[in-house]
Amino acid sequence: MNASASSKNRADPAGSPRIEWLPIGVLRPNPRNARTHSRKQIGQIAASIRRFGFLNPVLVDDANMLLAGHGRLAAARLEGLDQVPVVRFGHLTEAQKRAYLIADNKIAEQAGWDREMLAIELGELIDLLPTEGFDVSLTGFEAPDIDLLLADMAPSRPEPEDILPALPRNPTTRRGDLWRLGKHRLLCGDAREAADFARLIRARRLKCR
Repeated sequence: MNASASSKNRADPAGSPRIEWLPIGVLRPNPRNARTHSRKQIGQIAASIRRFGFLNPVLVDDANMLLAGHGRLAAARLEGLDQVPVVRFGHLTEAQKRAYLIADNKIAEQAGWDREMLAIELGELIDLLPTEGFDVSLTGFEAPDIDLLLADMAPSRPEPEDILPALPRNPTTRRGDLWRLGKHRLLCGDAREAADFARLIRARRLKCR
């Protein structure tokens, strides 16, 4: 790519793209779009547009061919909108348009979630959104998925049998006490200390059998 072509493809602050409102009928879905949208997803996008507004414009070229936003356009039709916001880009070659059509969707798939932060946000939105007449499913997460996430991120509780009892003020035995239990002996000591072992077995060596 030569210098002039490279410069042409850079963002130009002086000529920054502007949002236009175009009739839905003039927008042309891209016949090379390989991304699919289920009816459920389009319904979710439509609900988002209905509640939040059309915050994410679709991208088009100079011929009103979509570069990104097929799902949003389908949701707008479902909502019965007459116009949608678009941002126009005319600097891409035909090959670049085809590549971007894929990249816009594929690169987004590489993102992940900070599960701890997501659990905090969803946990609070469960209480906040209903006060504004919204449901938490507006986030795109279904209630069962949220329940599983919150349960997974909740602090683990130890089993009762794993909880150590509090130390008594006046213990029956202290470190160094040696109990004789018939032919057995029980030492209150530290298994990491050789001296405790020596005392327990009266300095006799342990024999492996």
